[in-house]
Amino acid sequence: QVQLVESGGGLVQPGGSLRLSCAASGSIRNINAMAWYRQAPGKQRELVAIIIGIGSTNYADSAKGRFTISRDNAKNSVYLQMNNLKPEDTAVYYCYAELTTTYYRYAENYWGQGTQVTVSS
Repeated sequence: QVQLVESGGGLVQPGGSLRLSCAASGSIRNINAMAWYRQAPGKQRELVAIIIGIGSTNYADSAKGRFTISRDNAKNSVYLQMNNLKPEDTAVYYCYAELTTTYYRYAENYWGQGTQVTVSS
């Protein structure tokens, strides 16, 4: 079994910062990619940022210049540093990993339970 556990969400004022963390645990063989998605009320889940392989990154246009994704391979963890937060960043943020396990040869997708980020004065 594999679990992704997020932490770091909360309430922050506009212009503030938050750092989200996600740790993957279980029978992991290799992690191909880790990412952060978000879903606001009434909207579809969207990709915020992704880190692939040894460190190739890609960001949604709304995140460029404000958010930074990073990864600690030794800890099977991914982080999202969010600066200059705006009310439109309010959403549930989900951690995602594409990984292989010790018991199945093909890569599978895993999701965390989500963490709420609210940007409001």
